[in-house]
Amino acid sequence: MTALAASGEPRRRKGVIGAVLVLIGLPVMLALAEAVSFYATNRSNGTIVSSGLAREYLLYVPASYDRTRPTPLVITMHGGAMWPAAQAEASQWNRVADEHAFIVVYPSGVSGRGPRAWRAGGGPGLLRDVQFISDLIDTLRASYNIDPTRIYANGLSNGGGMSFVLSCTLSDRIAAVGVVAPAIFLPWSACTDRRAVPMIAFHGTADRAVPYDGGTSWVAPNVFPSIPAWTATWARRNRCGTSPVESVVAADVSRREYTHCADDAAVVLYTVQGGGHTWPGGGPLPEWFVGRTSNSIDASSQMWAFFRAHRLREVQSGARHK
Repeated sequence: MTALAASGEPRRRKGVIGAVLVLIGLPVMLALAEAVSFYATNRSNGTIVSSGLAREYLLYVPASYDRTRPTPLVITMHGGAMWPAAQAEASQWNRVADEHAFIVVYPSGVSGRGPRAWRAGGGPGLLRDVQFISDLIDTLRASYNIDPTRIYANGLSNGGGMSFVLSCTLSDRIAAVGVVAPAIFLPWSACTDRRAVPMIAFHGTADRAVPYDGGTSWVAPNVFPSIPAWTATWARRNRCGTSPVESVVAADVSRREYTHCADDAAVVLYTVQGGGHTWPGGGPLPEWFVGRTSNSIDASSQMWAFFRAHRLREVQSGARHK
């Protein structure tokens, strides 16, 4: 018994040590598995070189894509510190693309030494981001039957600000734009394109990042414009009538539309009472951080209904951005 006990004790000790190592290693293994899963889920699937830099994008082509038919393209841009797959989850554009047979691309802002963002405030960085979007359009048109009269841009927060930039710099290629809780950094004085660009906007009144009534926030030192006033300025840009049409869409959503615009380039604002810095009807975001997401309206579906009513009347090459 003594010999057996003596020989069994080391085995038991090794077994205990092994179990402890497994328990210690389990969180590490789970963390590694989670990291691998996160990477697999959130990685981009395309890269191009633009302005000498490798730029990434996530492309979604629905199963219904027919290469014999010219197909619309929706370009949707993430907010600051986000990334393409996060924008796909927040906006749910893939679902709408499946329903209506168009292609969606989620381009990535630059990261440098910090989080990914669009350089939407002006300067050479802005011009390189504009060039990237123009190059991306060219790349996708070379591989897919993209209808050049039906290319649309939209985005959340910083990506919404970049959508505004594109309306000012690529209006010869972008038929209409949509913005959700847009972080506007570019002043109207820098918006030199004169074409009337159709625009649809969504903004919550309880947005703490980009205040609905304008002012400052923790997001940036910039003073954000009042969203209703900014929308009215866009309506003047499009030479719309001065009396917008007001309507109630849901208990917490109202709609303001400027009509009788040049080239039928309507301007629409959806106001979400109590809505946060979120995408209405989209994927869940942490309410403690960004505020409430309203499901009374589906921003992506409403945006697509607006987009498909507007095409470019004249298609340019975009060569001036080369």
